[in-house]
Formats: sequence, structure tokens, C-alpha cells
Amino acid sequence: MSNEALGFEAFKLNRQLLDAVTAAGYTQPTPIQEKAIPLALAGHDVLGIAQTGTGKTAAYVLPVLMKVKYAQGVHPKALILAPTRELVMQIEEVTRQLAQNTDLRILSLYGGLGPKPQIEAIAAGVDIIISTPGRFLDLYKKNLIYTKEIKTMVLDEADKMMDMGFMPQIRSILEVIPVKRQNLLFSATFGGRIERLAAEFLEFPERVEVTPQATTAETIAQIQYLVPNIKTKINLLGHLLQNEEVKRAIIFTRSRKNAEEVFHFLDKRHFGEIRVIHANKGQNTRINSMEDFKGGDVRILVATDVASRGLDVTMVSHVFNFDVPLIYEDYVHRIGRTGRAENEGKAITFVNPAETYHFDKIETIIRMKVDVAEIPVEVDIPATPFDEKQGYDRELDKLRQRDNPDYKGAFHEKKGPPTVNPNKPKEEKKRGNKNSKAKRNRNQMKTKAKWKKKGDV
Repeated sequence: MSNEALGFEAFKLNRQLLDAVTAAGYTQPTPIQEKAIPLALAGHDVLGIAQTGTGKTAAYVLPVLMKVKYAQGVHPKALILAPTRELVMQIEEVTRQLAQNTDLRILSLYGGLGPKPQIEAIAAGVDIIISTPGRFLDLYKKNLIYTKEIKTMVLDEADKMMDMGFMPQIRSILEVIPVKRQNLLFSATFGGRIERLAAEFLEFPERVEVTPQATTAETIAQIQYLVPNIKTKINLLGHLLQNEEVKRAIIFTRSRKNAEEVFHFLDKRHFGEIRVIHANKGQNTRINSMEDFKGGDVRILVATDVASRGLDVTMVSHVFNFDVPLIYEDYVHRIGRTGRAENEGKAITFVNPAETYHFDKIETIIRMKVDVAEIPVEVDIPATPFDEKQGYDRELDKLRQRDNPDYKGAFHEKKGPPTVNPNKPKEEKKRGNKNSKAKRNRNQMKTKAKWKKKGDV
């Protein structure tokens, strides 16, 4: 009998997990689950390369639950590390859902909240810890976490971990957990840095890759608009959001400043309920905003890349990249918020003149060309201010010179007349007169000395 016919039964999971899988609505394993779960259950170290939205969380959570099986003792038996609190919360939700028929004690650790409840939960006993690297190390250094019984360690979104500079913390954690353990590493991309991390972290790993690295899901239709300036981006966004096809949308910006400006622009118009989340927002505000969005009470969520991972909402119809991400792999994660669970989605990217450089790099990484759409005639396209255009030119020159040191640059700053400080014109004039008078006196002294030497004085 084929695996397809058996579904999750083929993995020989216990009945508690199989019932939870059915209750969660899973029918057939996804490709990453088909490949990774049997290897993990067999005790192999696994390197999983899979784009977001492919079901990779369950691909490592089910083997971890199967291995730990039931609550025992007070110390953790498995550790799952993720780069952001949002992703930690998402993993915890999936883990609790799949462990609902067991007595396993699951605890998530992350910053932004007081540690007291987390410390109390650790003291009461825990089997599986899901944590950001920083919070885990903080509590370990206070002798609050006993690590000697950890037998399984998972690194999720390893590429993002490295982008965010977590390698020192990860190495510190590796030094305080048992050497003899099973390691599972999952990443959406596989480059030189991940390869080096895998060599350091994994022992004779089995590599599973369901799609080429950094490939976007086939269920996502992608288009780009070439926009001349920031005002056109705003006008175009407002126009597109009027479309009734945009049921639920996430708008990604590069900075907190842009996120707030986009939010305030949309909030003044009647586009439905809107929320904004970024690093300056309090933890409770961010959690409540995402819960309202997932629950369908919010139509539009404006966010920085703090939310590009760890936000699992199956019915996001559109993702708008208001700004092109500078970490190119984040493009895959951003647009992966739509087109999930076999649903169709649309990803729309606004590209200004300087961002064309970055988007060309993104197209190279995802190995496809994204179609360019024409800006609708109804959208007002104001002229680009001189300073904004100069900023684009300077940025492009800087980027091209980084790739090619011999590049001379297309932008040349014109030299104007020398500037004069308007606050001190009299002082400068006075100084000029004083200098001229001193020079004249010196010349007169030289002339007198010359004629005295000749005896004429």
C-alpha cells in the first residue's frame, strides 16, 4: 500500500498524534513532511530546505512529540529555537495543537514580556521548550534551565537566524547542551553560510529539499510596478486596495517610519479595519493585532519584516511589498504569507528607480522574472522632487560601485558658487578689511626698509 493511501498512518505515529493530526485538518502529508518525518523518526540529523508555507513546522514537531512521548521529570527533553517571538508563538500554537491528546508540557520563551511567568513555568516542569536564542541564554545564565537532558534540538528559519546575527548565541547554546543529541535544521534558503552552519551543527545529516532553494510557491502570482517616487507608491496602493478582490492583505515596509506613514494614510480612508506592527510596538499590541488579523476582524496589516515570518494566516489574498527588502531572501518569506495551504495568492511589489537594483538580485535568487504591470491611468503620478531623484541616483551609483570598483558613476554633483554664512557677513567683511590693511602695512614697511638701505630715507 502506498504512502499516499496511508497518509500520516505510514509514519507509524502513535494514536494520540494521529488523532490530533486528523483534528487539525491534515489529510495528506506535504512533500517536506513526506521526506523529513521518516528520517527524523529514524534518529537521523536532518537538513530541511523548504520555503515558507510548505508545512515544515509539523515536519519537525511530529517527530519531536513522538520522541518525547509523555511528560517525565521536570527538565526539558527537546529545544526548538526560532529567530523571532512571532515565530516562537506560531510554533507553540502548532505544537500544542498536535500534542493536544498528550500530557506533554510545552513552554515558549521570548523577550518583550517579564520573565516571571516563564521562570515559574520552568520550575513547575517542562518537556519541550520553544525559544528565541537570547531569552533562552538569559534564563540559562541565571541557572534556571537545566540542559543535560535535552536530546533533540531544532533550528528553524536558520537563514534568518544568521541574518539577525544570532550565531554567537547559537554557538553558546551548543556548548551547554549534550553533544549526543539529534539535530534538525530547517531553512528556506541554502547558501554558503547555511552550508557552513550545517557542517558545524549537524552530524552526517540527511538533506531533504522539496523545491530548489529560495523558490516561491506556485500558488502565488507575482507582479511588480515600476514607480518613480514615494507619492506614486502611496497613490497606487490606495487605488489597488479599492479592489474587492483584496479580501485580506499584508503591506510590508522596510522601516518603522514608512510603516507608520502608510498606516496613517490608509487609516484616514475607508479601507476597512487596519493595524500596524513593528519593533517599536509593545508585545501585547503586536500579539493582539495579529490575533485580530488572523481572526478576520482586520482587513489590512501594515508591518515591517518583524512579521514576515511566523505569521500563519491561510486566507491572506494579497501581499504588498511597499518597499523592496534589502535582505533578498526576505522577499520569499514576505510573499509566503499568501498562497498558503494550496490557496491562491497575489504578491505585488512597488519598485522605485533605486530599488530596481535590488529587485534584479531578487529575481536572480528566485530564478524567475516577475512581470511588470502598467500603473493604471486613474493613479496620479506626481513629478519626482529634485532631492528625491538625486537620492535615487546617489544610491544607484553607490550600489554599482560596490559591485564594480571601476564604475565612475552616472551622478555628478554640480559645484555651485561658494556658500557664505548669512549670519556673519559683517564679521567676514571686517576680517577681510583687517587682513587687507595688515598686508598693506607690511608692504609699506618693506618699501621703507628698501629705500633706507639705499640711503634715500
